Amino acid sequence: MDRPEIDLEFDPELHVFVPAARRAPRARVAVDGVSSLGHVVESLGCPLTEVGELLVDGAVVRAAHVPARGEQVTVRAVTRPQALPGPARFLLDVHLGTLARRLRLLGVDAAYENLDIGDAALSARSAAEQRVMLSRDRGLLHRRELWAGAYVYSHRPDEQLRDVLTRFAPPLAPWTRCTACNGLLRAADKAAVQQKLADGTERSYDVFAQCADCGQVYWRGAHHARLEEIVTQALTLSPQSAAGSA
Repeated sequence: MDRPEIDLEFDPELHVFVPAARRAPRARVAVDGVSSLGHVVESLGCPLTEVGELLVDGAVVRAAHVPARGEQVTVRAVTRPQALPGPARFLLDVHLGTLARRLRLLGVDAAYENLDIGDAALSARSAAEQRVMLSRDRGLLHRRELWAGAYVYSHRPDEQLRDVLTRFAPPLAPWTRCTACNGLLRAADKAAVQQKLADGTERSYDVFAQCADCGQVYWRGAHHARLEEIVTQALTLSPQSAAGSA
């Protein structure tokens, strides 16, 4: 018995996930009459984390819709900025350490696993802490346990940061988080952190901040100009920002 077929079209932004044969407008796809449209889309390689609206014959349907013979299906990419069911809090996998540090520099709550703890543990943490899982691992983003997720499209840190900021528009508060551990920073008296400073630093700087969690000390050293550049560029991308100070 012939399987029913549907005509399915992906938005161009989603072509990175699907085989070349499925990128043509109205590619013919066989279905079984039982599986949901969400399952069909994922079986073709596209994580539902990257899908916005699903249209069947021009009408919006849920991912649970079971496609029938002859339906015209359009898979839209997520709309930016993307709404979240809770605060913009993130979890990054082992391959996104630079992105994690840059998000923390901007005051964004960004948890990071610097060890490969496995997809099951990452997805469980995403669910338990209600964090958006950021990853370039497409398989991880297919996991049902995720609270929310997003594919990081570029391997370049500057482009990765731009991608996340334009997709989720998180509120920014630069210089308020520890880039090492994600803890909150507080102003620190020079005398209180003196033992953690090298002689040259102690003589050259007077304004310090310290992480309330790990004790890391920060000051505006030689690297500050580059960090300031990252912050300035990020603030132009986000309408929801608050200037912080360290």
